[in-house]
Amino acid sequence: MTRWLCALTLCALAGSATAGTQEHPVTLWHIAGETNSVYLLGSIHLLREQDHPLPGIIDKAYDDADVIVMEIDMDDVDPAYTQAAFNRAGVLRDGTTLQDLMGEAAFATASEAAVAIDIPLEMLAKSEPWLAAITVELMLLYRIGFDPALGVEMTMTQRAAADGKPIEGLETIDEQLAFLDGLPIDAQREMLLQVLAEGAAMSESIGDLIEAWHHGDTAALEDALLDSAAGLDELNEVLVNSRNRRWAETISTWLDDERDYLIVVGALHLVGDQGVPALLDKRGFGIHQLSEPASLR
Repeated sequence: MTRWLCALTLCALAGSATAGTQEHPVTLWHIAGETNSVYLLGSIHLLREQDHPLPGIIDKAYDDADVIVMEIDMDDVDPAYTQAAFNRAGVLRDGTTLQDLMGEAAFATASEAAVAIDIPLEMLAKSEPWLAAITVELMLLYRIGFDPALGVEMTMTQRAAADGKPIEGLETIDEQLAFLDGLPIDAQREMLLQVLAEGAAMSESIGDLIEAWHHGDTAALEDALLDSAAGLDELNEVLVNSRNRRWAETISTWLDDERDYLIVVGALHLVGDQGVPALLDKRGFGIHQLSEPASLR
C-alpha cells in the first residue's frame, strides 16, 4: 500500500531491461495520431537529487511537444488556494477527531505504528484519515530526501515556463481532492493503517521503485504497484481505474489535433491492463514504448 499510495502522491506493453544495459526502455510511450504525435510519460511526483538527470529521451519528447499536459495545470497552481482546498476537504471542524473516525481499536493500532516510525499522530487529530495518510506519506518521503520540487512535474513545469510552452491539466485540484474525500471511511482507515504499518520499509521499497522507473524496468514496476494495490479494489477503482478511463477517452480526442502533446501522469496510471497505455492500445491506436538510446546515456 505504501508503494501504491506513493505512486499516487509520487509497464505492461513492453519488455524490461536492467540498469546494466547500454539501451533500455523508459516509462514513456509514443502514439502516432492522424496528424500529430502524443507522448505519454509515467511520472514520479517526488524525486531526490540523485535521481537526476532524467532519461534523455524525455528531453526529446519535451522538445517535440507543443503543449504539456499534467494531472493538474501546474503553472496555474496557487499554493495558498491549494492549502485552503486541502483544509476545506480534509480538516475536521465539527468537533469530530481522527480517533473518532478510526474507531478505538484501529486508532490504537495506528498509534502504536506511528510511535514505531516516530510520527506524531497527535498533530493529525483534526485530519480525516485520507489526509492523515497523505501527510504521513509525505513526512516519511521528506525524511529520506524526496522533494516535489525535484519531481518530474515540477521539473517539466519549470522548463515549460522558461520556454513559454503552455501547460494544461486533465483535472483540477478540487476534483482530485473530491476523489479522496469521497472515499468511504473504511477505505480511508485502511489507507492510514497501511501507510503507518509499512512506513519503516519505505526507504528500500521506494528506492527500488525509482530504480525500476529510471531504468525502464516495466515488469518490476507492474509487479510492485499491482502487488501493492492487491485487496484495495475500491480505492483502486476510484483513484486509478476510473480516472484512467476518463483520461484515455480525452487523449483519444487529441489524436487528430494539429498540436503535439506530452502528457505527464503518475506511473501507477500506466500499469497493467487497466493502465492508460493498455486502454489506448485496445482502442486500436498505434502506441509503443520508447527506449533510451545509448547515445543519450
